[in-house]
Amino acid sequence: MLHMSQLEELKKFDAPTICNAIEFFELRPRTAGFMNPSIKKVFANDTRTVGYAVTAKISAMHPPTEEQKKLNDLYYRKLHASPKPSITVIQDLDPAPMGSFWGEVQGSIHRSLGCDGVVTSGGVRDLDEVREIGFEYYSSCILVSHAYIHLVEVDVPVTVGGLTVNPGDLVFADKHGVVVIPPEVGPYLAEACRAAADAELPVLTNCRRSFGSLVDVGDLVRWRSEMVTLRAEAARKFSKLIRKG
Repeated sequence: MLHMSQLEELKKFDAPTICNAIEFFELRPRTAGFMNPSIKKVFANDTRTVGYAVTAKISAMHPPTEEQKKLNDLYYRKLHASPKPSITVIQDLDPAPMGSFWGEVQGSIHRSLGCDGVVTSGGVRDLDEVREIGFEYYSSCILVSHAYIHLVEVDVPVTVGGLTVNPGDLVFADKHGVVVIPPEVGPYLAEACRAAADAELPVLTNCRRSFGSLVDVGDLVRWRSEMVTLRAEAARKFSKLIRKG
């Protein structure tokens, strides 16, 4: 588990930089570890959400069974006991989202249990009220009703936005999308993010100096080569750290 100061430091970087930095560790394919564009940040702000995943599956098509009704208490206990900050990741099992598990009541409950936001393949509602309490929504859609919404499973692997998330996974989300951070890289990730940003400086700095005039293509090729070299050096450094660990 990362210290709160480490988690806060990660919030200095956006999700694309987090993805770029994770590549340095060479732990997974570059096509893995993030959700597809079906999951979007609902509120138009620059808030970045980092937390440990509490997971569940939901459905709204039919009323819950008596056994399913008992899952609410279990879910809240899991949320209470989870590492903080937490972020809940909810898979909607219906063919198309029909009823929202999320609104002013659930948002308030989750905030009071140390949860900063939800990532869900289902829908959300009560947007004004939930925005006001500072709870973040990352979802597939907006819904008007809760229909027969209920929990079906708690504390299990879930698939949201094409990505499988396990209980306890470290999740990073912002307006660009949602990423799962491998546990091995957590202690080094902020440093790797700085290296990822620094590697782009040869291109960014020189191109921005030339705004208003055309750059020489030969110079551009050289700047890009410098960027590639810096990225390769960072990959060697950070992948070696993981191998040593």
